[in-house]
Parts: sequence; C-alpha cells; structure tokens
Amino acid sequence: MASADERRIIKRIDFNENCVIVICETEEKYYVEVKNVSPLGMGLRMAPGTPDLTGKEIIIVAETLIMYAEVARMEEMEDGSFDVGIKAKKFSDEVLQYLFDHIG
Repeated sequence: MASADERRIIKRIDFNENCVIVICETEEKYYVEVKNVSPLGMGLRMAPGTPDLTGKEIIIVAETLIMYAEVARMEEMEDGSFDVGIKAKKFSDEVLQYLFDHIG
C-alpha cells in the first residue's frame, strides 16, 4: 500500500459523476457526487446531515467504476455539505462475493 507521501504525489483528475456508496458493515446507501479520482482514492461531496463515516469501509459505485475504500476524512463546508476523502483498499474475497451477490 502506498505511503501518505506517495498518495500526495499521485495526482487526482476531475471526475464529476453522481454515484452511490454502500457502507459495508450496515449496507446503508448514500448518494454522493464524485469530484475527483486517482488509482488510490477519490474526493466526494456528500449532502448536509450525513453522519460521520470516517473510518468506515465502503463500496463506491460510479457509472464506470467500482472501488472498495475507507473513508479517510470528512470536512464540513459552509453550506453544510461535506468534502470527503476516501482511500482505496484491495478487494477482499468477502467484498467480491458481496458484489457478485448484489449486482446483476
């Protein structure tokens, strides 16, 4: 896994897309907007009132991308929405099985 310094070196590209995240532990779903993406993570925007998801494992599904990740940070913005940073994780057998069972 890349160190924090290595993550900062890898540039994210703009990727504006509406998507859904699923909290692995509870299967709760949240609709979010992706702002940018890299091979190691994404920047998201979440609606006001979203609970603190920091440290939660998630699956994020965008139009052409599925990522298993952990919510690394949530920062509240002036309008009450949240800027959210997620860091990618390697797919485990359990997560892959969940995807096969629930997609299709």
